[in-house]
Amino acid sequence: MNRCLSRTLLLASALMAVGLALSACSRGGDAPAVSVQEQMAAPGARARMAADAPMLTSAEAGGGDAVSARHIAVRHVLEVVVPAAQISDAWKAVADACTQLDCEVVSSSVRKELRDQPGGADLEMRVNPKDAPQLLGQLEGAGRVASHSTASEDRTAQVVDVQAHIKNRTEFRDSLRALLQQPGANRKLSDVLEIQQTLSQTQAELDSHATQLKLLMQETTKQLVQVSFRPEVTLTEGRAANPIWTALRDAGQVMAGSVASLITLVAALVPWLLLVVPLLWALRRVWAWRARRRAQRTA
Repeated sequence: MNRCLSRTLLLASALMAVGLALSACSRGGDAPAVSVQEQMAAPGARARMAADAPMLTSAEAGGGDAVSARHIAVRHVLEVVVPAAQISDAWKAVADACTQLDCEVVSSSVRKELRDQPGGADLEMRVNPKDAPQLLGQLEGAGRVASHSTASEDRTAQVVDVQAHIKNRTEFRDSLRALLQQPGANRKLSDVLEIQQTLSQTQAELDSHATQLKLLMQETTKQLVQVSFRPEVTLTEGRAANPIWTALRDAGQVMAGSVASLITLVAALVPWLLLVVPLLWALRRVWAWRARRRAQRTA
């Protein structure tokens, strides 16, 4: 019903536009001719045209400025080597430096040093491109930068596409609101409910596209900096590269593994020993009794 109603109203608007154009032509050059596009620009006609016509392209919606503007998402991944005792201090110093700039901490974590794992810390920040060099300089002062990789991704097409959807849906929503508020319109209750339902769906689409655009702009207007702090390898730990030190270090582990295997074997055999030993003792007693009986018969 909605498509039929939309096509009927669209046809009526087109006929009215053609009639106005013909009447303007009959008056001569005194008044400019009214184009069909201008007549379709009326609030109700825009809603019907937006419902039946395809979405605008990115160039039509955003214009030349939107296409020429580049939206690049930049990400820095760094690994900073710090003495184990200074990891927490270096992590806190970089996080504090971020708060002093046009920067925000997205996530952070600190791992304490345990027997089976080394200590460390992770920090993820979003910084304004103009403050990125200062933040990277703070990282170089916090420790030794072992690795630094930079990646960039062009999000221009996604941004322009979302902006085009928002522009089209906004016009369609405004046209639906104007269609509902037209004075003297005689509509059925079902038509009004259908228009309101379409309006609600359009508003939901607008909210979703607005959230998507906000995330894209956040990714492209600020650079993502991911930092991993790891402890510095000491000289004693560096000897592990020598095969002799490796063998001496692994000797205890090998011995402990052998003892553990022996304990496991004993634990596996104990239940069978509890069953087999009494059985062997009983068989021995039976064998001895039969031997005595045989000896008595022989005597």
